Amino acid sequence: MDDLDKAILINFDESGTMDASLKKQAKTFCEQIKAKPSICSMCIEKLCFSNLIQVQFWCLQTLHEAIVSRYSSMDPQEKQLIRHSVFSIVCLEGVGTNNTATRVLEAPPFVKNKLAQMVIDMFCRVLNALDDELISLDYPRTPEDIVVAARVKDAMREQCVAQIVRAWYEIVSMYRNVDEEVCVGVLESMSRFISWIDIGLVVNDAFGALLFDLVLAAGVGDRLRGAAIKCLTAVVSKRMEPQSKLALLQSLQISRLFGLVVDDGNAELVSDVAVLLTGYATLLLDCFKRIDSEEAREISMELLDEVLPSVFHLTKDNELDATFNVVQFLSSYVATMKSITPLGEKQLIHVGKILEVISVLIRYDPEYRSNIDMLDKIGKEEEERIVDFRKDLFVLLRSVGRVAPGVTHLFIRNLLANAVSTSSHSNVEEVEAALSLLYALGESLTDEAIQDGQGLLSELVPMLLSTKFSCHSNRLVALTYLETVTRYIKFIQDNTQYIPMVLTAFLDDRGIHHTNINVSRRASYQFLRVVKLLRVKLVPFIETILQSLQDAVVQFTSMNYTTELSRTEDGSHIFEAIGLLIGMEDVPPEKQCDYLSSLLSPLCQQVEVLLLNDKTNVEANVKVAVIQHIIMAINALSKGFNERLATGSRPTIGLMFKQTLDVLLQVLVVFPRVESLRSKVISFIHRMVETLGSSVFPYLPKALGQLLAESEPKEMVGFLLLLNQLMCKFNTSVHDILEESFPVVAGRVLSVIAGEALLLGPGALTAITEEVRELQELQQTFLSFLHVVATHNLSSILLSPKSREYLDQIMQLLLYSSCNHKDTLIRKACVQIFIRLIKDWCGQPYEEKVPGFRNFVIQTFATNCCLYSVLDRSFEFHDANTHILFGEIVMAQKVMFDKFGKEFLVHFVSKGLSSAHCPPHLSEQYGQKLQGADIKELKSFYKSLIENLRIQQNGSLVFR
Repeated sequence: MDDLDKAILINFDESGTMDASLKKQAKTFCEQIKAKPSICSMCIEKLCFSNLIQVQFWCLQTLHEAIVSRYSSMDPQEKQLIRHSVFSIVCLEGVGTNNTATRVLEAPPFVKNKLAQMVIDMFCRVLNALDDELISLDYPRTPEDIVVAARVKDAMREQCVAQIVRAWYEIVSMYRNVDEEVCVGVLESMSRFISWIDIGLVVNDAFGALLFDLVLAAGVGDRLRGAAIKCLTAVVSKRMEPQSKLALLQSLQISRLFGLVVDDGNAELVSDVAVLLTGYATLLLDCFKRIDSEEAREISMELLDEVLPSVFHLTKDNELDATFNVVQFLSSYVATMKSITPLGEKQLIHVGKILEVISVLIRYDPEYRSNIDMLDKIGKEEEERIVDFRKDLFVLLRSVGRVAPGVTHLFIRNLLANAVSTSSHSNVEEVEAALSLLYALGESLTDEAIQDGQGLLSELVPMLLSTKFSCHSNRLVALTYLETVTRYIKFIQDNTQYIPMVLTAFLDDRGIHHTNINVSRRASYQFLRVVKLLRVKLVPFIETILQSLQDAVVQFTSMNYTTELSRTEDGSHIFEAIGLLIGMEDVPPEKQCDYLSSLLSPLCQQVEVLLLNDKTNVEANVKVAVIQHIIMAINALSKGFNERLATGSRPTIGLMFKQTLDVLLQVLVVFPRVESLRSKVISFIHRMVETLGSSVFPYLPKALGQLLAESEPKEMVGFLLLLNQLMCKFNTSVHDILEESFPVVAGRVLSVIAGEALLLGPGALTAITEEVRELQELQQTFLSFLHVVATHNLSSILLSPKSREYLDQIMQLLLYSSCNHKDTLIRKACVQIFIRLIKDWCGQPYEEKVPGFRNFVIQTFATNCCLYSVLDRSFEFHDANTHILFGEIVMAQKVMFDKFGKEFLVHFVSKGLSSAHCPPHLSEQYGQKLQGADIKELKSFYKSLIENLRIQQNGSLVFR
């Protein structure tokens, strides 16, 4: 007997006479021995030689612990030693190097039980390893692996599956009250194999009853119950033919487990039950859809009706981790109900339960209430998560609304009524959910349905408008409320008696006057949408609206520069809404003038004061910010007034806007280099062109002169767009104004883009800096400007004495862009410019307004653009825009022949087509088609010609 034997005996002594300190030392010594790397071989050796029962038990226990805790990390030799030794003990064979027979099987029952536990553990490990390494499809498998796995499963079915199942049953039956861990291990292994073994081996009077007994019997541990439930889940999930599957599901009598869904004491167990029941319900629905037999479909629906209440309960209590799968199931169920007409009582109840599930799942977590209200980082992340999570639930809601509109409307009405009746601030999430459901319902309704107030909408909308929730101060509730009101605003078009309620909702502290700035800004935007829709019907309420918005307007007219400017950032929405209201001809002329004057006068006065540097002690950046806001407000206000009203029926209105324009043009004098102010003033001039029409002409020289005086070349984009607007609206009427501005514009633009044109060709840089991007934008805008000039009968401005010096640069830019620009639409525009210039500058028979232009077009433009650029294989005919460009190129050839006759044709054939090695007979055909009247025929022939020349050249032609 060595020290370990002694320590084990002392440790197991139960006589009560052993010294406590000695027993403690023995226990410590045993634990130290257990920690040694060689402990397994030590235990096996002792099992061979020791006849002490306590030592045999301790060695088996230690071996079992080692297998459970660190078997995966053992080296192969140690694993082999354990396997061989344990099997030898069980089979009464010799163990160890001396082949010594052990007497473990002659030991008392508690020792043999410990040996049995170890053997069962190894049995389960072998099965699990077989599944992991070969059978399971949860891991990537090659086709060869799958073939091998099939052969192994076939062999096992023939040879040993029945014995394995019998072993599972006997072990679980024997150890259920003795060692639950052993049973859990067996059932977990078993759940892996159910999917491919004969289901009759498991679903029978013996094993089926055992599994349900383990789940339902009192006193069974939670882990064992959970393992049994997972086996039942594997049974339910087994792939089978629909008819056989239905018979299986019916035989299981799953309803016995419905009571477990309310087991609040064990969340993990309820989660396992949830997976089982939802899987069961999903398969029943699948059977209903796939089986043709009416009797079988009735059975499927009956079983489904039984399980759905439990599924609804589990989903509402958030017991399911994979809620998305449940939403898919419910969506599929609702889709199936479309085939049931009319819906039965049970189906209608289920619809109500589905709506309850949706209303619960879409709610925000109260834990994040303050974060979401303040919209900090955590709040933003949670809001984004919920918005994304809700998408599928709202799709489900709309499906339910189509299947059972009456039930859906009534549910939302009751939900809203409950939210209204609750005076507590703690129901923020419930109120927001009710509003969101109403909004989502509106998305599924047509405008006509909303306008007519179908269903309960005629009750819901007035209820919504008259409601002020106790939690309306919450940002999320207020925003959702406004979105929902706006969603149903079409209902008001035919129910104008509710207009006062709508206005109150937007103008009181639920909307524009809400304490939260984000809500206030959003309310301004939504109010603008309401005004656009109900515009004429709001005329009787203009006084009320203006009074309610007085404080918002004062923010712009007040001289208190310490006011936080960001609060008025979206004030333009309010001014645009006011402009739309007071700009209608339905408003009496005197009233209209008074309204407009009361708004424009204070705003203009404030700008004038700010522009007097000596009389205001305000920092320049604050001045700029305030003026910028004022211009935005005036600009927005002007959108409500049209040219007919301002210059025809009510010229006083036009006069006020002219006076305003005079004031705002002074901004360019005082702040000539502030780009943000320049862009706002340009935007206002755009508005005045539309509002004042030709009466704006007297102001244009001053405005354009000031804009040109201090502008950098890269700041010319906005100016060019303004000139484009003037030309498009007034055509040749702006000839003189444009002739004055063009030389300065051309000089500045060409000074920076001439050297950058190559960047827009086929070899453009891949890495484009912000500076290059700005130059590209400027170049494209300038080309667009030239296109407007040419197509509005204004090409003569290019020939003025001051403009002629830029003519050659412009022609080279147009030529290069027509051949090489990466934007096909820009190339098309450049070709169109050449066509217009040829028509304008080249008359019959040899009239030439611009010396050299005729030769440039014939010798350079025609060959480079109309031939060489088209021959390039990057010119893809199958592209729609390129096809349109090709049409313009063909049209250009037709125009050149009409204007230049044989001179063009001879040069194009002799210098162009001949250099491309065009056969003489094709050149001759080209001349014939060109002289014909059919442009479509010419286009078709020229395309064919180009394709033939490409084949001959094989892409080797170098184009100039």
